[in-house]
Amino acid sequence: MSRILVIEDDASIRMGLVDTLRAKGYAVEASSTGAEGLAAFDRQTPDLVVLDLMLPDVEGFEVCRRIKASASRDVPVIMLTARGAEIDRVRGLEIGADDYVTKPFSLMELLARIGVVLRRAQRWQRQEGGVDEISFGDVYVNFRRHEGRKAGMQLVLSDRAYTILEVFARHRGEVLSREQLLEEAWGYARDLNTRTVDNHIVKIRKAIEDDPNQPRFLITVHGVGYKFAV
Repeated sequence: MSRILVIEDDASIRMGLVDTLRAKGYAVEASSTGAEGLAAFDRQTPDLVVLDLMLPDVEGFEVCRRIKASASRDVPVIMLTARGAEIDRVRGLEIGADDYVTKPFSLMELLARIGVVLRRAQRWQRQEGGVDEISFGDVYVNFRRHEGRKAGMQLVLSDRAYTILEVFARHRGEVLSREQLLEEAWGYARDLNTRTVDNHIVKIRKAIEDDPNQPRFLITVHGVGYKFAV
């Protein structure tokens, strides 16, 4: 039985989600504030978090960041937001959210998204050929802990950047398109511009390359995508 944590301050939405999810066979815990949600997450790490963006105390973006930073394993997060601006959706995805649903939403759609995200997370955990760590040049990266060093200095990278690097590590020497990176690092390409990938590549190069303008490891293949040449 998958465990789901719902963090939502609107009582009617929260109760509706809890009743629906329990009826579908999920074990559900619910919180009405960000602080309560983080405490519930620490007590028993769930398999998935449904997180409202607009909370009365801690902003949903910050709750998501703390969840992604504190978990010993990657716990998927689906954000609920009344905001329609693309910048908010992109910001949520870039700090680690795995999907988002804009209010008002269909319960059937949310249930479908929960099922997809849970199956993807389970498949990722079972996936053969996964990479726990990698060393190249003077860089060392541990993907399980989302930690890394270059020339003995700690890498400063987002959780999403580590996920992108792990995708490259699993496909060493292969040319990956931006669409493929979106699919594997974010899980889908819906409503995300490929510029999102390019922006992350720039940040990763600044962290791992001696000269980001003349990359040695993360190479652009013009007209196609990128290749991790290690």
